[in-house]
Amino acid sequence: MSLLNIVTTPSSKLKKPSEDIKKEKIKEFKSLIKNMLETMYLSDGIGLAAVQIGLNINLAVIGKEATLDDKDLILINPKIIKHSWRKIIAEEGCLSVPGITKRVPRFAKIKVKALNQDGQSLNFDASDFLARVIQHEIDHLQGILITDYV
Repeated sequence: MSLLNIVTTPSSKLKKPSEDIKKEKIKEFKSLIKNMLETMYLSDGIGLAAVQIGLNINLAVIGKEATLDDKDLILINPKIIKHSWRKIIAEEGCLSVPGITKRVPRFAKIKVKALNQDGQSLNFDASDFLARVIQHEIDHLQGILITDYV
C-alpha cells in the first residue's frame, strides 16, 4: 500500500465533476481503494473522494467511524435518489481545504444508490452523521467544496 497525495485548494482539479466508472472496470480499482483508505486513515479523515487524489472518477471511500456496522464503505457511482425535506447545519472540515471549517446544511436522511468494490448494487438509507459524510463526498465528485457554501 502507498500513501497518496491529497489535492488541496486552490487546485482546479477539485472543481471538475467526476465521471462514472464502468461496471466491468471496477476490479481494476481494488488496489486504489486500499490506498485511498490507508491515505484517509493516515490523514485523520472520515471520507475521501477520488477527485481529492487527482482522479476524475466517481469513487469515494468512507471510514468505519461514520458507518453503523463498523466497516469501511466503498461507493462507486453514488447517487442520492431520495432525501428528507429537513436539513441539519453543522461544522465540516475537509482534507482538501486544510485549516478551514464551515457550517454546511445537509439533508438529515438520504437514500443512496451505488455500486460496491465488487460491482454489486447498493441501495440503502443513511441518516445523521453517515448521511452528512456521504453528501460531503458526493459533493466532491460533483466539483463542490465546503467553501462553496455561504
